[in-house]
Amino acid sequence: MIGQVSDSELELMKIIWAEDGKALYAQIMDALAETGNHWQKNTVITLLSRLVEKGLLKTNKIGRRNEYTAIVTEADYQATQAKALLDKLYEGDAKGLVSTLIQREMLTATDYEELKKFWEGGNGNR
Repeated sequence: MIGQVSDSELELMKIIWAEDGKALYAQIMDALAETGNHWQKNTVITLLSRLVEKGLLKTNKIGRRNEYTAIVTEADYQATQAKALLDKLYEGDAKGLVSTLIQREMLTATDYEELKKFWEGGNGNR
């Protein structure tokens, strides 16, 4: 079972997923800086350690540097979290979620058409 992560941990996971699932500490720090996040070294190391403990990452020593590798894919994490949200808020009723998205105009007509094509086995973009 894939557990939840904090927003900060998720931000680090997204960086690693964007690097094809592997990133050195320096790459992670560079990516954070590009987004305007200037976290302290100890903060990042603590968050990465937590992700290792939670089973989402593993480390590999390359000389004196650590390479962090995602054990869980982004798609698997998204699917697990979507299922948890669906179960928690809608008691597993996907129609209730979709209804909310439509009623609150969070799902556009274009989104709907793409989903319809996907559902029918066409060539939807998502």
